[in-house]
Amino acid sequence: MKKWLWFALCIVLLLTATTVLSASGSVEGVFPRHEPYGRGIGAMPGRVVWAHEPQAVKWDGSGYWWETEHFDEKVIRSMVNQSVATLANQATAKDGWNALFTAHNRSRGKNGGYAAGEKIAIKANINGSAVNGNDTSGETQMSYTNPVLLKTLLVSLVEEGGVAPSDITVYDVSRLFPDYMVEMCTEGFLQGVRFIDRDNGAADEAAPIDWSHTFSGAVNYLPTCVTEAEYVINLANLKGHSYGITLCGKNHFGSFINGNTMRPPEGANLHQFLTRNEMGIYSPLVDLMANEKLGGKTVLYLLDALICAPSEGASITGDTARWQQSPFNGNYTASVFLSQDPVAMDSVGADFLINEPAVTSRNGMLKDNPNVENYLHEAGLVANPPSGTVYANGAGAEVTNLGVHEHWNNQADKQYSRNLGMEEGIELVLAQPQAGVSVEHNMVSVTNAPAGSTLIAAAYRGNTLSGVKLYRGSGTITADLAEMIDTSDKVKVFLWNMSTLEPLALPIERNTAGQTGKMTLHINGRSFTATLYDNETARAFEAMLPMTLEMNELNGNEKYHFLSGELPTASEQPSEIRAGDIMLYGSNCVVLFYKTFPSSYSYTRIGRIDDVAGLQEAVGSAGVTVQFE
Repeated sequence: MKKWLWFALCIVLLLTATTVLSASGSVEGVFPRHEPYGRGIGAMPGRVVWAHEPQAVKWDGSGYWWETEHFDEKVIRSMVNQSVATLANQATAKDGWNALFTAHNRSRGKNGGYAAGEKIAIKANINGSAVNGNDTSGETQMSYTNPVLLKTLLVSLVEEGGVAPSDITVYDVSRLFPDYMVEMCTEGFLQGVRFIDRDNGAADEAAPIDWSHTFSGAVNYLPTCVTEAEYVINLANLKGHSYGITLCGKNHFGSFINGNTMRPPEGANLHQFLTRNEMGIYSPLVDLMANEKLGGKTVLYLLDALICAPSEGASITGDTARWQQSPFNGNYTASVFLSQDPVAMDSVGADFLINEPAVTSRNGMLKDNPNVENYLHEAGLVANPPSGTVYANGAGAEVTNLGVHEHWNNQADKQYSRNLGMEEGIELVLAQPQAGVSVEHNMVSVTNAPAGSTLIAAAYRGNTLSGVKLYRGSGTITADLAEMIDTSDKVKVFLWNMSTLEPLALPIERNTAGQTGKMTLHINGRSFTATLYDNETARAFEAMLPMTLEMNELNGNEKYHFLSGELPTASEQPSEIRAGDIMLYGSNCVVLFYKTFPSSYSYTRIGRIDDVAGLQEAVGSAGVTVQFE
C-alpha cells in the first residue's frame, strides 16, 4: 500500500511540475486547465475519435495542395470508416452509422436509426474558394474542404450508411464549389448528390435565425437545403484564423443567407463578437450550435485535418502545412477527427491549434487572447454562461446542454478526463482498424483482428450443420479449410469476440462446390478467359451473355457499368481486391478490377480472369468497351 501511495504522490508531483512549467508560457496562462464544463453527448458521450495515417498524404509540396493525386483515397476511406465504427463503439462502419443515427434520434425523442428517404445536408467549408469572385476552378493555395475526404464521406454514407445519393446535399451558401470537386463527388454510384452554393442557394424565409442577443445587422435565413433535411453533418477544417481559430462552430457562418450573399456573416455584423479581447461575452457561435434546425439536426461533426492551413487567408505550402508537435514531428497532420459532441470536438481542435507553433506563429490573435475560447466556455456552461446570456434553440426554448468542454492534461499525452478514468468530460480515442475476413480457395484470412477474437468456421451439408472449427488469435489469423470444403456444400466464417458475444466483422458464406463455367472478355483487341463462380449471381450474369458493356473508369483501379436490370446478390467484404476480379457492386453495377488493393467495400463475386497479364494495358486509363461472351 505504501508503494502505491508513494507512486501516486510522485505522479501528482510530476503533474504539478508540468503545470508550473507550462504556466510560464502563454498557452497555459491564457487557456488554463479546468474541470469539465457541461455534459458529454453522443452514442459515446464526450468521445472524439482521431484517425492519424501518415500514408494518407503523398504531397511533395509541388502544385496545389488540393490536387487529388496528393492523397491516398483508399487510406482515407479506411480512416473514415474506422472512425465511424470507433465513434459508436461498433465493429463495422455499417453498425457505426446505425448507432450514430439512433443515438442522435434518441436525443431528439425519436426512435430508430436512419430511414430511407430522409435527407442529409453536409456543411462543407469552402471559405478559401471563390472568396471575392466567381472563379470555380478551385485553383488557390487557400484552404477549403479536402475533395478526397468529402468523396470518402459520401461513399461511406451511401455504402455503409444506406443513404441514397439523391438524398444528400453538400452546401456552403457563402462560397462557390470548385467544378472538379462537384464532378468527382457526383459521378458513378454517387450520381444524384446535390451541391448548393451562393449561386443556387435559396433562403427559407420561414426560418429566420433568432439570435439570443440584440445587435444590429441584416436578417438571416437558413437555406432550404437545411430546413428540408432531417440531418446535418458539419464538415469543418482544422486551421488557424486571424481571429484565432476556426472549427465546427464557425463553420456554420456559411449556413445562412442575407443580403450580403458573398459575406453573410459580415452582413449580419457577427464578427464584432470574435475580435474582442475578453471572456464572458455573448457568442453567436453558441446560437448556431443551439439552433434546433441547424446544430439540433447535426448527427456528426468532422474536422478535416489531412493538410492544415496555418490561417484562413494564408497559402498552404509544403512548409507552412507541416506541424511540429508530436506525433507529426515536422510532417503533415494527415488526420481526421469525428464526434457527435460539438463542444468536445472544438475543444480538442482548439488544444491542437493553440499548442502548434506552425499555427500560433502566424496568428497573432492566439497570443494572450482569451476570446479564442470564449464560445467554448459559453457553450460548455450554456445553462448558466459567464455572459449571462439566455441561449435559446431558435424556437424560444432555453438550451441547457450542448456538450462538454475542457483542455487536455498536456501536449505530449493528450489525455482528457474520461481517458483518465473520470465519469464526465472528453474522451479522445484513436480510430481502430476494422477487422476484415476473406476466403480464397481453401484459406480463410483475418486482418486487424482485435485481442480476444475467435474465427468460427461452420460447414453445412444442405442446410444441416456438419462441422465447426474455432481459431483464436489477434492481428492476422489464417486457417486451412480444405478438409471442411471437401466434405460440405457450403462454409460460413464468422469473427466474434466470445467474451462479449459481439460480431467483429460481417460473416462470409462460400459455396464450396467450387468454381464453374467459363467466359471470354474482349478488350481493345486482347482476349482474356475468365472462370465464373458457382453462385446465383454468376449464373444470372452468364445467362445475359453475350453482351457488350461501355465501362467507365474509377479510382485508377477499376472499370464499372450500371446494368439496366438487377442481379441476385450475396455480398461480402473481400478485404483485398485482386486484379482480374469481376464483381457486382450493389445489385446492378458490374465492376472489372485491373489492380490489386485492400478494400472495405462489399461486393458479390461473379468471376475472375485466369491470367491478368496485359489486363491493365488493355483497359487503359479511361472508359473502355468490353465484350463478354
